Amino acid sequence: MRKNFPYVGSSYLFLIKDNKILLQRRFQTGFQDGNYGVPAGHLDGGETAREGCVREIKEEIGIAVLPHDTEVVHALCTAKG
Repeated sequence: MRKNFPYVGSSYLFLIKDNKILLQRRFQTGFQDGNYGVPAGHLDGGETAREGCVREIKEEIGIAVLPHDTEVVHALCTAKG
């Protein structure tokens, strides 16, 4: 019997103002500590990309954003094999 592929999604925020992109420095996460990157995180089950991004923005950098204030600009699909 065929198994459904488990979808693992992530959202990344590119907050741009005056031609500058907000970066955060990773600290005590156990992954890429000391490096800079955009606020990001995995989607929880049933979340849309926008909903997940809004939640992650609040969790990661404390900024409250509404889903309709975000825009999905790129999607990437990869397969292991």
